[in-house]
Amino acid sequence: MADALLDKKGIDILVLDIHTQAIFADYFVICSGDSEPQLRALSQAVLGQVKKEGERMPKGVEGTPADGWVLIDFGDVVVHLFSPDKREYYDLEALWHRGRVVMRMQ
Repeated sequence: MADALLDKKGIDILVLDIHTQAIFADYFVICSGDSEPQLRALSQAVLGQVKKEGERMPKGVEGTPADGWVLIDFGDVVVHLFSPDKREYYDLEALWHRGRVVMRMQ
């Protein structure tokens, strides 16, 4: 998923291992996009990559690129795609600060 985000020029890609802090997921993938079209491209890239690799379909997708936050729930992995202002506002990195950083690409 992180590679698909990187291919679409995702900004500040972060993979957090939260399995010891949460029972609903093992990992958060957090990424920013500069515009509504980029957020759309990022979400399509993640969905396309997972489908291509034959993995499971998402349990749910919430939000829209126009909202500035798209959440794609794969069960054990939850992908958060943000506009920069929404990412700063919700500050998931601070909220889940006890999570282990698996990867960060800036």
